[in-house]
Amino acid sequence: MSESIKFIDLFAGIGGFHLAFHKIGAECVFASEIDDIARKVYEENFSKLSPKIFPHNFNRDIYDLNTNDLPDFDILCGGFPCQPFSQIGQRRGFKENFEGRGNLFFEIARIINDKKPKAFFLENVQHIVKHDNGKTFKIIQNTIRDLDYSFYYKKIRACDFGLPQLRPRIFMIGFRDEKISDEYYKFPEPIQLKKTMSDIFKGNCSRDIGFTLRLGGMGSKINDRRNWDSYLVDNKVVKLQKEHALQMQGFPKNFKLPKSRSQSLKLLGNSVAVNAIHAVAKQLIKYIDDKDSFRKGSQRKFF
Repeated sequence: MSESIKFIDLFAGIGGFHLAFHKIGAECVFASEIDDIARKVYEENFSKLSPKIFPHNFNRDIYDLNTNDLPDFDILCGGFPCQPFSQIGQRRGFKENFEGRGNLFFEIARIINDKKPKAFFLENVQHIVKHDNGKTFKIIQNTIRDLDYSFYYKKIRACDFGLPQLRPRIFMIGFRDEKISDEYYKFPEPIQLKKTMSDIFKGNCSRDIGFTLRLGGMGSKINDRRNWDSYLVDNKVVKLQKEHALQMQGFPKNFKLPKSRSQSLKLLGNSVAVNAIHAVAKQLIKYIDDKDSFRKGSQRKFF
C-alpha cells in the first residue's frame, strides 16, 4: 500500500475523510471548509497531525480558490453539501441557490479538470441518485466522464463497516484515463457488525443499529417519526450525547469537539462514517497502486 499518496479534503467538515485516509498512510496536503466552527475543530484536531496544511493550505471559500495555488495531489476527496439533495432539505439539487450549495459539485469538476488527479472519492446522500427523476445524478456522471474519468458508485451504510448506525450514503469513485470498457474497480464487501448501540450506551438498548445522525428533529420525543437522538436503554429514555455520536461515526474518543451538545451533534451529523470511508479508501489506493504497477510494465491485469 502506497505511503506517498497525497489527497485534498474538500468540504472537509471536521475531518472524517482526513482521519480515514491518514490511517492508510496517505498525506493530506490541502483542505477547504467554510463553516467557522467546523474550521476551528478541524485545526484543533489536525494541526499536529498534518501541520503543512495550516495556515496557507487551509482554504475557506472554494469559490475563491485559484487552482494554480493548489499543491499537487493524487486523490480529490469531498463530501459535498447534501442539503440540496436530502430529505431534510427541499431537494432542489442544482437549483439550490442558498450559499451556492447546489452548484458546489461544479467546483469539484473545475478542480479535477485543472489538476487532473489520479482519482476522486465523493460522498452524498442516497437520494441524489433519484433526484429530479435521475437527471441530477446523470449530470454528475456525464460531467465526470467528459473529464476522461471513470465513474463507479454504490450505496454504502455505516453499519456495513462496523459502525452501529444506518446512514446510507452514495459513494462515488473515479480514475483518470479509464474508459468504461477498462473499468475493474470493486467496492469492498460489507463486514459483520460486531458493535451495537448497547455497546455504545453500555446498557441494553432496544436497537442494535442506531438512527442516522442528522440535523433536523433533534430533541423530538422517542416515538416521533423525526426522532434520531432518543433511545430506550435499560427501559429508560436516554438522549444521545456527543461521546456516543463520536463512536457511531468512527471518530476516536479523544477527538476534540465544542462543549455544546447541539453543536457537536450537528458537526458529527454533517460528517462522514470514518470506517466506511476507510474501507473504500483502502481499496481505492490499492487499485491505484496496481494500476501504476501495470503501467510500469507488469503484464498482469489488476483485479
